[in-house]
Amino acid sequence: MGLTSHKVLALSALWAVAMVVATVWLWPRLARRGWPAVLGRLGTIVATQLAVMCTLGLLANNYFAFYSSWDDLLGTADNGPVDVQNAIGVQRLGGDDVRVTGEPGRDPARIGRLERIRIPGATTGLATDGYVYLPPEYFQPQFADKRFPAVIAITGFPGDARNLVTKLNYPATQLHLVREGKAKPAVLVLMRPSPAMPRDTECEDVPGGPQSDGYFSRDVPAAIRAGYRVASGPGSLGVIGNSTGGYCALKLAMRHPDVFAAGASLSGYYRAAEDPTTGDLFGGDGRRRDEADLTWRLTHLPQPRVALLVGGSKEGDGDYWGQTQGFLTAAKAGPTRVSSITVQTGGHNFNTWSRMLPASLGWLGDRLAPPA
Repeated sequence: MGLTSHKVLALSALWAVAMVVATVWLWPRLARRGWPAVLGRLGTIVATQLAVMCTLGLLANNYFAFYSSWDDLLGTADNGPVDVQNAIGVQRLGGDDVRVTGEPGRDPARIGRLERIRIPGATTGLATDGYVYLPPEYFQPQFADKRFPAVIAITGFPGDARNLVTKLNYPATQLHLVREGKAKPAVLVLMRPSPAMPRDTECEDVPGGPQSDGYFSRDVPAAIRAGYRVASGPGSLGVIGNSTGGYCALKLAMRHPDVFAAGASLSGYYRAAEDPTTGDLFGGDGRRRDEADLTWRLTHLPQPRVALLVGGSKEGDGDYWGQTQGFLTAAKAGPTRVSSITVQTGGHNFNTWSRMLPASLGWLGDRLAPPA
């Protein structure tokens, strides 16, 4: 049974309930003096706590989609660097029945099509799985010779790209925006923030390690253009993300304004994380560390001519609001144009991001070129 299986969750919950019942039942017998009774009480308490924590952990993982499988959790999945030998274009994968949430039927000319893919990196040797959403117009005769703009959407670490479909519902949100005339038809590329799992690369080119910046800024655009009718040139690509993905979206747009017309961040932070999951991202180079601080970049380096959107909550998401105000202040002195979208309260979770997603995708779509 898979890590996210409802059967695993149900068995864990039953185990937790059984442990609570057993503890209550056995407690009178263990309420005696002596080491055997003391050890018995400690054992039942520890076993009950473990059972409850395991169930809560599975619930949280199923909601946030931190890990998609046992191999993913244990770090034994074959998702790290691979030798792609100059492979160009995405590899279409089968075996996944994820659909456009809330949309009946399967007619691609009406609701579009969602494909599970693997995106190889011809220049970096990295690769990761994800999804691509092709809008209905992609399959309509009047658009048969048109190339579409694309939006790269990046989830938080260590989340699965699947949660961009099942939790944030990017395809259906984009579909409804286009139907309402609030966005242009665009190809969505839904991805994880690290092509070198289980390591969190923070979209950095790590000295002597994974070249994640190059993967997202060179390899992914080249692969999707080779595999689909995706446009090139000004206004052809945008990038958006939540949490770690939001930090990546801002950083990629700021570093590569010639590649990305705009970047949008939902509760993203502004300085690269450094913890056991990241390792040494900068090879001990303080200058590289500073350049990964987006507020520092705005105040110490020439500002790029790029449009950015920062979205988040005033209350409930740690120090996000204070950091965002610092970023907005730093942007006022130069050509980088930063807009913001704010909710009064909201945690660092899918509910908050879902509330901001329609406006964020609409903003991003205004900065992309139409199909041509």
